[in-house]
Amino acid sequence: MNPSSPPRKQQIPVIVLAGFLGSGKTTLLNHLLRNRAGNRIGVIVNDFGSIEIDAMTVSGQVGSTVSLGNGCLCCAVDASELDAFLETLTRPAARLDVIVVEASGLAEPQELVRMLLASDNPHIVYGGLVEVVDAAEFDATRERHPEIERHLAVADLVVLNKTDRVGSEEQARIRDVVAATGAPAGGGAKGGGAAVICATYGRIDPELLFDPALRPDGEEKARQLTFEDLLLAERAGEEAAGHEHHLHAAYESVSFTSDVPMNPRRLMEFLDSRPDGLYRIKGFVDFGGGDRGNKYVLHAVGRFLRFAPQPWARDEPRLTQLVLIGSGIDPDRLHKELAGCRESAAPAPDTAQDAAHERSMWGVLRYVQRPGDDA
Repeated sequence: MNPSSPPRKQQIPVIVLAGFLGSGKTTLLNHLLRNRAGNRIGVIVNDFGSIEIDAMTVSGQVGSTVSLGNGCLCCAVDASELDAFLETLTRPAARLDVIVVEASGLAEPQELVRMLLASDNPHIVYGGLVEVVDAAEFDATRERHPEIERHLAVADLVVLNKTDRVGSEEQARIRDVVAATGAPAGGGAKGGGAAVICATYGRIDPELLFDPALRPDGEEKARQLTFEDLLLAERAGEEAAGHEHHLHAAYESVSFTSDVPMNPRRLMEFLDSRPDGLYRIKGFVDFGGGDRGNKYVLHAVGRFLRFAPQPWARDEPRLTQLVLIGSGIDPDRLHKELAGCRESAAPAPDTAQDAAHERSMWGVLRYVQRPGDDA
């Protein structure tokens, strides 16, 4: 990518939401639609029965598309039509920021993940597999559905829901079992086991799954006040008055900034061995002499990793800026490990040194989407 290339529109993360009947995934989905952090969300379901659509009658026929208001859309599809509807939802006219696929009735979660990773749609990026688990019925669910072990093994984030119905000791036991089930066997997989967070009524912080929307030209500020705005303001007032538990307390975030370039080999070693519970990593990386013309956008969800080179803007500070999000992580340790990934010294421009740095970039470039992949 050269500096004269036009800026590419940001890819839309596609999140797979899974969980057995009664786990609360539908409640979580509707919670996200009501607390969407300014995002326009596209929802793909097998039928419309799971979505709260007020003041309208909706046919549950497969192939329908329904507006949920505030720019959000819902499609009812079957698995064979998933690619076609992703193409529809990622068109510029749809103006969506996030897509959520509810796995119920469509396909096994791991099959949906495989389909997304194999998709040739250049406008989407894998946003993670979220498995919702009913804490109160966990043991019974394992007996009825042994395949839950498979689901947990491939999940990037596990939401242990309905924790208000179990005691603290039982909650800790279930959390340990879930974490152990999701941990990669033999250390062969990239990264650690899935992050596990506890919730009641499916209430998780949307920013755990996606970033707040940033609208150009003050679009969000200029729009008409909606019923959702009033509802959110009322809810915020109620929570402030009642001192309710804050959603973001269920996870931790770590911010890392460096004005010294990162060493590609050391950073890849860190990313290949990231600890259990680290769910998302986002930000920009400066590899110095490895590629002086570009910064690298880093997008990691669970075991998925992607780099995307972007030209440095004129007079832009050469910084690495990363945010790491997870549950049960050690912020001080992560910060120290990232600091250890920096170059020992910032080298002066030198042809031989630059060649050596470019060779060290090979590990990074394995995770860059090639131009041919966009076809």
